[in-house]
This record gives sequence, C-alpha cells and structure tokens, in this order.
Amino acid sequence: MMDVISSIQGVVWGPIMLVLLFGTHVFLTLRTRVIQRYVFKGIKLSVTPDKEAEGDVSGFGALATALAATIGTGNIVGVATAIASGGPGAVFWVWLTGCFGIASKYGEAVLAIKYRVKGKDGGMIGGPMYALERGLKQKWLGVLFALFAGFACFGIGNGTQGNSITNMVENTFGISPYISGAVITILTGLVILGGVKSIAKVCEKLVPFMAGFYIIGCIIILFLNGSYVLPALKLIVTSAFTPKAAGGGFIGSTVMMAIRFGIARGLFTNEAGLGSAPIVDAAASTRNPVRQGLIAMTGVFWDTVIVCALTGLVLVSSIMKDPAGMTGLTGGDLSSAAFGNIPVIGPIVLTIGLITFAWSTILGWSYYGERCWVYLCGQKAIMPFRIIYTLVVFVGSVMTLDAVWGIADILNACMAFPNLVALLGLSGVIAAETKKYLFSDNLDGWSDDEVPVVDK
Repeated sequence: MMDVISSIQGVVWGPIMLVLLFGTHVFLTLRTRVIQRYVFKGIKLSVTPDKEAEGDVSGFGALATALAATIGTGNIVGVATAIASGGPGAVFWVWLTGCFGIASKYGEAVLAIKYRVKGKDGGMIGGPMYALERGLKQKWLGVLFALFAGFACFGIGNGTQGNSITNMVENTFGISPYISGAVITILTGLVILGGVKSIAKVCEKLVPFMAGFYIIGCIIILFLNGSYVLPALKLIVTSAFTPKAAGGGFIGSTVMMAIRFGIARGLFTNEAGLGSAPIVDAAASTRNPVRQGLIAMTGVFWDTVIVCALTGLVLVSSIMKDPAGMTGLTGGDLSSAAFGNIPVIGPIVLTIGLITFAWSTILGWSYYGERCWVYLCGQKAIMPFRIIYTLVVFVGSVMTLDAVWGIADILNACMAFPNLVALLGLSGVIAAETKKYLFSDNLDGWSDDEVPVVDK
C-alpha cells in the first residue's frame, strides 16, 4: 500500500507540479510588481479593523483562522521531514517557496473577495470554486477543487493532526490516546458547531499565544546553540545548490531532493497555491479585494518566513551540535531531540506547541471542508459534516495513520492544480484590482462588485 502511495506522490509532486507551483509564485510576483514589499502594510491593516465593511468575521479573524489552519505540524514535523529527506538545503527551498508564495496567497484572497457570493443565510461564501465558476466560467474545475478539498480536510486537516497530538501527549506525559483523543474531540465539537464566527473567535486568541510560545522556545535553543547558528545558516544556503554528502548527522542528498522536499513541505505548511485559505478570506469584512489580499498574504510571512525559518535553524544547528545523537532521526523524533536542548522543559515546550498548532489546524480546516461541501450539496450538508468531522478527530487520534500522510500529500497536489489554473487564468484580474486600489492609492475605496445571493 505504502509503495503505491509513494509512487503516486512521486508523480504528483514531480517536476511538472514543482515548476507549475513555483512558477506561479514567481509569475504573480512579477504581475503584482513584487507585492511582497507591501507585507508590513498588510500587517498594519490586519490589526486595523474595518468596522464599516460587510462580512462575517474581521480581516484579522480571517487571517487568524487561516493561520490556525496553516501553522500546524508542518511547521515542526514537516520541516524536520524535509531536512531528513532532502538535507539541510531543503530549509532554503521551504523559505524561498514562502517568500514567493506571498504573491500567490495575495492573489487567492483578491479573487476570493472579488468573486464571493452571499448564501441564503446571509453569510459570505467564496474560494477557488467560485473564482473558477464565476471568473473563468469553468464550474467543473470548481467542483473538482471542492471534491478534493472536501475529502482532504479529513486527512491533512483532521486525522493526521489528531494523531500527532495524541502521540506527542502519550510520549511526553504518558496519557492514553483514548483520553487525550476524547478531550480534543469534545473541544473541537464545542467550537466548530458554532460556525465560522466561533472558530474565528477562538483562533484570534489561540494563534498569537501559540506562535509566540513556540518562537520563544526556538530563540532559547538558538541561544544555547549559539556557535552553530551561523555555520547552520551557511550550510542551509550552500546545500540548496550543491549535493550534500552523507555524514555529520545528515543523510546524503541531491539538489533535486532538496528542491522537491523543500517546495512540497513549503506548500504543506503555508498552503500558498493550495487554495484553502481564500475560503475563509471570502468571509472577511473588507471594503475591497486588495485590502484583504494584503492582510491574507501576511499569513505566509508569519508561517514560513518566520516560524519555518526558525524551526529549520533550530534543527540544523542542533544536528551540527550533536551529529551522533541525531543521526537517523526524522519527523517528530528529530524535533523532540532538538528541543531536548532546553533542560527539563524542552519536551514540554514542544508538546504544547504541537498540541496548539495541530488543534488550531483542525479548527481552520473544518471551515474549509464545510464550505466545500456546501458548494457541492448546499446548506443541508453543514450539520452532518460538522458531526462527522468531529468524530473523525477521535478516530484519527487512536489509529495509525502512516498512509494518511501520504494520501494528504497527494490530495494537496490535486487541490493545487485547479487553484493554480484560477490564479494564472485570472492573473489579469489580480493585476487590475491591485492597480485600482493599491497603486492608485485607493485602499479605502469601496468595491462596486456585485455580490449575488445563491441558494446555498
């Protein structure tokens, strides 16, 4: 089974997808005249509520929900897996994917607001499926995206995350997966049954705490690994372009392996180009598409440019400090060994970080999946989906899910393809909206786009 999954992974995450994904990031960077230079403007907008605009959640609430879904196990386990499989150079490609991915995340959010609709309950609905249907007039691609995302949410956003939580809690505190799984399941149900407003309310408080807590832990480790930090940074950069021989705690790797695993893990953690985040961006209170686009793109900055970069430096410097002790380790084991550098509380810091990261991912992806099933089946799908999604948390928590990680990787690629079609096909719209509101100094201007009411 795993051999089949691995073979499919090799195809969907082969050179074609990597070129398409990274190429889209670079193309949109050029079409938006390097929108990345406005990231700090986006940060300012994210903490400046637009109380006059129409929407279900604040711009920051949408950002926090998207960050909740993206800052997850990929930031800890995913980066560790990339280093174990692609060598230290993979960290560079994770980081570079994030830098260029900011443009794609911006474009996704602009299209989400531009083509959003209003449900019969008055709530705002949007995402790649509506951009494909209303913008490109390709509803069949919208249906494909919704199907892939609708199933992917149970893997990437649910079962794998619950499994990571219970395994870490059991290893650190000796608590049975059945007990911790039941607690996580109950907490998840209490939040998601309240819909997007409830999810956003929790994420607004959870995300700053969990990110700050984890970053402080990383900074402490980098301080303890002080003499290895600059050599680690040099190794990350040089290994991105030259083959890395086995030894010194690292496996032998090629440049292509570093690129493949770096870009794949980069997408997994920041989801730029995946098309998931714009689903919640569409619910944001904003007066025009560009304002939310600027806010949304800061998610990639925080997730990859900051958190993943710190994780990569922590792991590589720790391996260089203790190559013998870390040889052969991968994934969560590698991360645990690195955080063991902090006496006594290191494993606890990592565990709390992983629990909050993974649980927030479960919450964020619940909304993504729900909106996709509403697109496919209408409002009647909401409550059955919320119940099933909550139950899957427990199932994932107590089962072995090695294959699910591979399937999640495959579904990521399947989701990305129709979304990238939307980004490329509507890149002219993204550029026009950017010129209309940002380059014309009209960020406070009101959009005159019609928001049709649909029977969903």
